[in-house]
Amino acid sequence: MKVKNPIPNENISDFVQNILVIENFQVTNPFVLPLYANGSPTLLFQTAKGEIKGNSNNLTLFGQTVFPETLTIKEDFTLIAYFFKPFALSTLFGFSAQELTDNPIDINLLEPSKTLELQEKLLNSNSINEMINLIDNYIFSLVNKIKADINLIKFATTEIVKNPDNEILKKVQNELHLTERTFQRMFKKNVGLSPNQYRRIGQFSSAFKQLQQKQFENLFDIAFDNGYSDQSHFTRSFKEFTNITPKDYLKFGNLSND
Repeated sequence: MKVKNPIPNENISDFVQNILVIENFQVTNPFVLPLYANGSPTLLFQTAKGEIKGNSNNLTLFGQTVFPETLTIKEDFTLIAYFFKPFALSTLFGFSAQELTDNPIDINLLEPSKTLELQEKLLNSNSINEMINLIDNYIFSLVNKIKADINLIKFATTEIVKNPDNEILKKVQNELHLTERTFQRMFKKNVGLSPNQYRRIGQFSSAFKQLQQKQFENLFDIAFDNGYSDQSHFTRSFKEFTNITPKDYLKFGNLSND
């Protein structure tokens, strides 16, 4: 299996955070990819249809993920995932991001005249670079249609990710000179989550990265570094977003490396 992380094209980098490419041409048992909360809506393409929540598509659009889910692919495949910045769904696709929270859909349901053609071209592509160029061009065509000013939500999401502690929401709200109600409504419409849900996902993502990279001496260090009240609080949050405890995750990782 090959894994790559191409750098997003400059033309779409205001909206695309990063890109993941996985190639697996030796699938003997079903390939299962865990999908955890990461704060990023995602456009996902696979050359072999992947199953999520009983639905099977080649081209899937995800909103925010809160509850853990899995993607299962039973054949050899190439997978390309475009992870959007948190405000991109509403901005690029023109509907409330909240509609897709924990509700991935076949993107062909949105604008079939364009997306069916995109899917057909992707399935007939001869290389990863050709596939990426096709997706880049599709996203760039959406960028060109944008008229709304998204500076407020860009600022809010960036500040929350940088420092996802309990005080950040009030600070951002005050800096934007918004009432709490207006801030909540704007955030839900553009991101698909409440500000506090998004903050908690940012907090979890930071802790999860630290756990993955094993940059700690014990779990209390991770809890303290990421603003959890104690180790139990961190464990509860981790289990909420992954369905397993941090200790179980570490055991699984050690087994995978054996």
